[in-house]
Amino acid sequence: MIVFRYMSNQILQTASVVTSVLLFVVLTGRFVQYLAEAVAGEKAPDILLFLMLYRVPEFLLVIVPLAFFLAIILALGRMHGDNEMAVLMSAGYSQARLLMNVMGIAAFITSLMAVLALYLSPLGLLKSEQIIMSQDELTEVDLIVAGQFQTFGGGERVTYAEGILSSSEGNRELLNVFVALTPPGQNDEEPPRIILADIARPEVNEAIGARFMRLENVLQYDGTPGLGEFRVGQFDAQAILLPPAPEFDEVLEESTLSTWSLLYSDDIAHQAELQWRFSVLLLIPVITLIAVPMSRINPRQGRFAKLFPAVLVYIGYFIALEFSRDRMADGDLSPVFGLWWVHLLFIVAGILLLRAGPEGFRFRLRQIA
Repeated sequence: MIVFRYMSNQILQTASVVTSVLLFVVLTGRFVQYLAEAVAGEKAPDILLFLMLYRVPEFLLVIVPLAFFLAIILALGRMHGDNEMAVLMSAGYSQARLLMNVMGIAAFITSLMAVLALYLSPLGLLKSEQIIMSQDELTEVDLIVAGQFQTFGGGERVTYAEGILSSSEGNRELLNVFVALTPPGQNDEEPPRIILADIARPEVNEAIGARFMRLENVLQYDGTPGLGEFRVGQFDAQAILLPPAPEFDEVLEESTLSTWSLLYSDDIAHQAELQWRFSVLLLIPVITLIAVPMSRINPRQGRFAKLFPAVLVYIGYFIALEFSRDRMADGDLSPVFGLWWVHLLFIVAGILLLRAGPEGFRFRLRQIA
């Protein structure tokens, strides 16, 4: 029990550090992507944090198994390098008992992954998908960021607002607005139009299903830059027609469906998604079976000697699972084989690695007891 607690502490601490670092890297990259979309006017800035939080369970499904895999190799590799493992083995601590202890830690990680894979990840993906779909229903006014020029309508319209006011009801008003309208296809017969307004707000006409940007206290310039022919107009109010709200298909992706609904579905794509979720759980004990023999090193090798091969093994494992899932969803792979053949292949590889050790691998009940 003392050895088990010692190894658990070493492995879990290392796994926590690796998970934190990898999650920070992934979240930073995704946040930069979302921020660029917000600057381009494709997403509202106030939903970026929610999108990040809802995607965290999905990221952890990939990160946690890798972090646990590397943690086993680092922790046990250090014990091999410091000759702690040699002392344990000379005291009668067998390879089988070592594997069983690490499998006990893997059972704890698997229980956490079950919550992520079967409940939190589908729920988070559903929430993030709903937020993204709701963004397409927003008007240009809702997507404007104060102090930045933003392009809309495929480059036909550039909008700038000096400030933004938001009411408690969620209504938005833009202050000191600049709008540059370019004729579609650079039509020479219609000159560009520059509009300056004190206030702009969204407006929806439910009767005709149209959306507008209503401008107040408007100063309008029509003319081509470089030429002296300009028309100047001043209006109390003006409206710019905005693109209509898109129509969405109510069919949800398989990854957003609950596990319970997938269990009773005959759809091949739903079965592939279900096998994928259970494969994420099976991934933990299989990589444990591989990590224990891979952690064996000579004291002169160093504890980081097996990290690069371990990363390659995990990438190969994960890519094989994703490939099988996609082929199964497309109907090219039978559900009987599904993703299970990948796990079987790596289980065999793990057993071969165990038997290739310096003392071989023998399951003896008296050694485990």
